[in-house]
Amino acid sequence: MIADVKVGARYELNIDAITSEGAGVGRLKGGQVVFVHRTAPGDRVFVEITSVHRRWSRARLLELLKPGPDRRDPLCPHYKWCGGCTVEHLIYPAQLAMKGKLVTDALNRIGKRDLLPEPGLNPSPRETRYRNRVTLTLVRTMAGEVTAGFHRLESSGSILDVDGRCLLPEEPIATVWDGLRKGWGRAAHRLPAGPRLRLTLRSVENGDVLLLIEGGETRGDPEALISKVLGLHSIWHRKAGSFDVPCFVAGESRLTEVWYGQEVEVRPTGFLQVNREAAGLLHDHVIKVAGEVRGKRVVDAYCGFGALGRRLALDGAVVVGIEADAEAVRMSMEGRGSSFQVLQGRVEDLLPRTFPTDIVILNPPRIGVGAGVMEGLARARPGRIIYVSCDPATLARDVRRLGYAYRVSRIEVFDLFPQTAHVETVLTLEAI
Repeated sequence: MIADVKVGARYELNIDAITSEGAGVGRLKGGQVVFVHRTAPGDRVFVEITSVHRRWSRARLLELLKPGPDRRDPLCPHYKWCGGCTVEHLIYPAQLAMKGKLVTDALNRIGKRDLLPEPGLNPSPRETRYRNRVTLTLVRTMAGEVTAGFHRLESSGSILDVDGRCLLPEEPIATVWDGLRKGWGRAAHRLPAGPRLRLTLRSVENGDVLLLIEGGETRGDPEALISKVLGLHSIWHRKAGSFDVPCFVAGESRLTEVWYGQEVEVRPTGFLQVNREAAGLLHDHVIKVAGEVRGKRVVDAYCGFGALGRRLALDGAVVVGIEADAEAVRMSMEGRGSSFQVLQGRVEDLLPRTFPTDIVILNPPRIGVGAGVMEGLARARPGRIIYVSCDPATLARDVRRLGYAYRVSRIEVFDLFPQTAHVETVLTLEAI
């Protein structure tokens, strides 16, 4: 435990940096690290310690004594207490610079790589109203009071009531969310019964919105909601904690849109990037760094619905996709050509069957690739590896596991999540 630092103690701090969680970093006179949300590099702040750990502490901001050069007034009326965004108090260029630094710092510290190329910083075409999917939590009290929104900042057990003024979702979702809040009735009786529900809204380009309700044993009154809420296209339901396919309960079951020039069916649990415009820029970059692929063998690991694999096959490559999710595999099989094959299963199990290959694309979930994947690639030595990552720490860990058979030739940061500390990275690695 840090000596002489106690919960409730108050200090003045200079904020020097910002973490991957979006908290500012300051140090007490003895060198002890303190993390403070809603602070920015260059700030001079007055804080109160809220928790003390062995090597660091957390504090809450009491007063901004002197603002840093990159601070701004937050855009959203919910921002002060909401955990949905973490860096909205930074001007947008500073958010981009922060994310580039998070990536290179992780590659230096965890990946043990130096002499890295300067990262390219690719802003989101939209700084706000960019999410085509949001998940909110609804809680009911015994007295029938309803709170629905995001978790409070640094209080994951508490929900902050959030309306459509939130600046994360696309406009159609914000409109439908306000309509739901008005239309679900007293104690939200038109939704399934239960103390806690998880509500996910997904929008498509034409403005239609799908609602997935998780939790509760009954259907509620979905037909009434469809009739009352303009723009609500369909309602689906499944029990809390279940991995079963959701049940369609009201509206129109089929919803489609075009992604990367390909029509896909939008399902309640199918994965599509939340920022459609920024995701398009990332997709085009991956195609570009893959280079001339005609006649080459390409592996698209963690391929999702196969957008990259199908595009590369059209460009003349022989592509093998690997995906564990059965729904995504079904989507990937629709409209594919003979040069694009999809294997269902875990990448760590199936990747060795695809060797030898010229190019490997990795696009894993936040936890990074499975055990043995990077070591297998180091042995197989494809000429190029393109790693699409949504977490700098697991990206750096996996690069370290690859060893030094590859050099990092290019780093591109894509801001798919403005106002948050989340960052998407495309790392290009060339065999040495």
